[in-house]
Amino acid sequence: MIWLTWRQFRGSAATMAALLVILAVVLALTGPGLAFDYSAGIAACTQDNTCDRFYDRFFGGHETSFTALTLVVLLLPVLAGLFWGAPLITRELEAGTHLMVWNQSITRGRWLAVKLGLMGLTAVAVAGLCGLMVTWWSDPLDKSAAENLALMAPLVFGARGIAPMGYAAFTFVLGVTVGMLVRRTLPAMALTLAVFAAIQLAMPLLVRPHLMPPITSTFELGETNVNGIGINRERGGYVEIQLRSAVPGHAGAWVLSASLVDPSGRTLGTGGEGAVPISTTSGPCAPSAGGGGGCMVEINRLGYRQQATYQPLERFWPFQWTETGIYALLTLGLAWFCFWWIRRRLS
Repeated sequence: MIWLTWRQFRGSAATMAALLVILAVVLALTGPGLAFDYSAGIAACTQDNTCDRFYDRFFGGHETSFTALTLVVLLLPVLAGLFWGAPLITRELEAGTHLMVWNQSITRGRWLAVKLGLMGLTAVAVAGLCGLMVTWWSDPLDKSAAENLALMAPLVFGARGIAPMGYAAFTFVLGVTVGMLVRRTLPAMALTLAVFAAIQLAMPLLVRPHLMPPITSTFELGETNVNGIGINRERGGYVEIQLRSAVPGHAGAWVLSASLVDPSGRTLGTGGEGAVPISTTSGPCAPSAGGGGGCMVEINRLGYRQQATYQPLERFWPFQWTETGIYALLTLGLAWFCFWWIRRRLS
């Protein structure tokens, strides 16, 4: 049974292994140079306090590679489910070969166990190796990325660490399960993609923010958490403040929500924007005062703050292990269902 599975699977496995080796060579050749450029840039910018400009320049120079590698890791679990998982049963049913295979000395349970074990472990290994290699290579870029592409950001989190292993295992078994139920390859592939996409959207929106209790704190306003301030000529006596999804002293944190609050804790505005009632005809916030630095100092002195709920960067690996465990449990549940269904309902 193992030999038969290998004969059927060796072509796609060899292709995937070759692509993985090519990727490993490219990352191994370019990774040390990327890390050296980052270290040299940090050493230089620290002396004249220009690291913010260095981060923007350094990340901008490698943004295309960063995005491409992130998408590669995110797509690998999807490909495993679509092209390895979904056709696993449907191919046998559509060709009618199951009538012969499942009436030989090999039981249905053993047939499915070998298929799931060999192909599933291969999918997990490929996704895991790719994810860890990209995590190592992109470490300097993860440290310099903007908050919407930081390590804890939903788009990047799923392409780093060990999470791709959980995604690959789940998507593969999901494809097998859907194939058993639908019994047609193309509909099974489409449904597998739709279900996995829905779960991947639900995870960062509904589950991941609550894997550990988020932290809620207030922070003074400054360059780190303020995107810009302005005076609305149609609304005199107010300074409009637009907040960033970042918090001072916690670089790389995943900000779940941020709002501007007054000294009593009342929220001003929505969506990270708010208006502070302060004189714009005289004083530090008047146009004649020039610049926004003095106005920001005055707004802080009056007690206006950013109130943010966030998950700090230090929780990256606990979140990785917890989320991977959730997907592992889902995978085991689907695998049990597959064994039950193939023995009792599938004919």
